[in-house]
Parts: sequence; structure tokens; C-alpha cells
Amino acid sequence: MKYLKPHFYDKFICTAGDCPDTCCAGWQIMIDEESLERYGKEAGEFGRHLRNSIDWEKECFYQNNRRCAFLNEESLCDLYKALGPDALCDTCKSYPRHTEEYEGLRELSLSLSCPEAAKIILSCKEPVRFLEEETDEEDDFEEFDFMMFSQLEDTRDVLFSILQDRSISLTLRMEVCEQLAESYQICMEEQREFDIDNLLRECKRYQKEGHLQEFVLKCLAGKGVNAASLHQWERQKEELQILRHLERLRPEWNQVLDGADKWLYKTTKENYHHICNEFHEMYGLLSIHKEEWKNIGEQLLMFFVYTYFCGAVYDDMVCSKMELALFSARWIQEFLIVRWLENGKKLFMKDVEEISWRYAREVEHSDENLNTLEDWLFEKYAPKGCINTDGCDIL
Repeated sequence: MKYLKPHFYDKFICTAGDCPDTCCAGWQIMIDEESLERYGKEAGEFGRHLRNSIDWEKECFYQNNRRCAFLNEESLCDLYKALGPDALCDTCKSYPRHTEEYEGLRELSLSLSCPEAAKIILSCKEPVRFLEEETDEEDDFEEFDFMMFSQLEDTRDVLFSILQDRSISLTLRMEVCEQLAESYQICMEEQREFDIDNLLRECKRYQKEGHLQEFVLKCLAGKGVNAASLHQWERQKEELQILRHLERLRPEWNQVLDGADKWLYKTTKENYHHICNEFHEMYGLLSIHKEEWKNIGEQLLMFFVYTYFCGAVYDDMVCSKMELALFSARWIQEFLIVRWLENGKKLFMKDVEEISWRYAREVEHSDENLNTLEDWLFEKYAPKGCINTDGCDIL
């Protein structure tokens, strides 16, 4: 078995009571079979309390006001205090460590939804490197499209190269990645999978020659889909409604959505663009924070592409994986503009971290939300003629 992980993966250490939030509230904590068996046999008064705090049908802990039954007033775990770390279920032991499983490969990552993990991810100044480890483990995948997965890995490597090419603007990097993913999707739809290798070689040639803008224009001429650009007022207003219709995991998220509506979209289009331009003069391309801001955008995009792109091997929705990364980077920036306005036109790194982990908690930690958003992105931004075969409902 091969394991892949970002170079900062092992830096994570839980801050426990010093965390600005808790991972034990807002979502169901599922319990693995081995832990359920142990909890069922736990003796004494605490054992009775433990069994009464489990929904045995759904195999998860009960919640009180959306907080785990074992989360005490100090936001610490009473189960941990009573029985020690070995008694935690797999979910609690592993979070925020996340694993994507493929045949012969496990890809490890830190979840952006954890405040400390978000701090590690977003404060990384150097390009992310991925470390490999080999073990003697074997898996038992019965069906796996290894040819497609190999092409997805090759494509993701090209996406990584583009996203980490700091000689070009972040906006151009986003545009190139979108067009590459959409061109891949078209090859699949037209059953031209063997053209994908040529597509990757062509993109790398344009990058080497410094002509990636020409690659974007060539792709756009063929299909006319471009959703990578920032601050499109009408589009953002529509996307905000999509975010509003997703399952709500934390009530605080309503305040973030309401703030965006109040500060950005209940105004005029002209005023919206004036706000965005003023923000970027301070924190964007024209400011002393230029490199810092570009780095934050790069790290966000790398996180979402690394975590989700190769998952297209299971649903064929290649372009929606890329659109999810672009959507997430765009909206985290939009919410940061709102925070900047609310703070009297000041912004700090702790704001960037908080908005990022709050966004990730709402979008990533609900399968319903993630699937609904990906389906909508596919229907909205996939090249004309592409078909969503996943079968999920669209908003």
C-alpha cells in the first residue's frame, strides 16, 4: 500500500481546550463497530452513562443542542477524561486527519474545518510537497478504473504545477485549471479518453513557453465556459442562494451568509465593484500584502484539488471537482471582504483562518451539502452537452 500526504501533515497537534471552537459539535459523530462493541461492555456507572448516550440504531453519539453528549462545559471530552485516549472511536481519534481511499493508495490530508489544521495549511509559505510511504498492506477493491485514475493523477500533477507557478497571477492559474478540467470532461463525454494525454502535453507546453493565456483562449473558443473569474456580481448573488439552501450545521453560519447579503449584494453592482477594488488595493494585487494573499489562495486551491479531484474516478464528474475548488476560493474571499468591512476595513490572519474553517465545516462535513453543491456546479458550469450521471437531485 502506498500512502501520500502533504509535507506539513505530521505537524498537527490538537490544542484541546485552547481551540477557538470544538470538533464535537454541529455534526453527528459516527462510531465504528469495534468501539461500539467495547462501549457495550464497559462496566460501572460510567458504562451505563456511555450506553445511554449512544444512538445504537444510527451508531453515533446522541447530541444535546447539537453538541456531543460527552462534550462538557469546558469543551473537553468526558469520555476521554474517564477512559483515556484509547477509548475514543475512530472518528474522534483521527479527526482532523482525513483519508481518501483508492486501489493501492491512501491519500492523507488535514481537514480545513479544524482551526489548528486551517492555521497550518494557510500559513504554509512554501509550495506544498507530497511525501510517499510504502507498506506491506493489501486492499480488496473489487472494481476500480485504474486507467482513469492514472489519468486523473497525471492531470492533478499538471494542476498542481500550474497552481504553484508563482510566476503568473493567481487569477490566470485558476482560469487555466478550470479550462484543463473542462477539456478533460469533454474528452470523457466524447469517449476520447486517449486524447487526454495529448491535452496534458499541450497544457505543459503552453506553460513552459509562458503562453498559458493562449491555452485559456483556445479552450474558451471551443466551449465558452468561464467561471474562474472573481467578483461577478450576478453570479455571486445566485451562488449565495445555493449556499443558503444547503443543510445548516452551525447557526453561526447564518450570520456569515447574512453579512454577505447585507454588505455586498443589497447594494448596487457599481458599489460592489468599488468595495472589491478597494479591498484589493489593500490586500490584493496592488498592495504590500500581494504575496501573502496569493499564497493563501494557492494553499486553498491546492487543498481542495488534492482532497477531491481524483475522487472523480467514482462519479466521472471531473470538472465539478475543479469547480468546487474555484467556488470555495472565491467564496472564502467574498466572506473575507465582508469581515474586512465589519472590522472597519481591517483584516488579520485569524480572520482568514476562521472564515476558512467555518466554510469548510458547512460545505465539507455534510455529505448532502457536498453532493448537492457538486451536482449544481456540474449542471451550471460543465461544458454544454455534458451529462451528470451521478443521479443526485439538483437544487
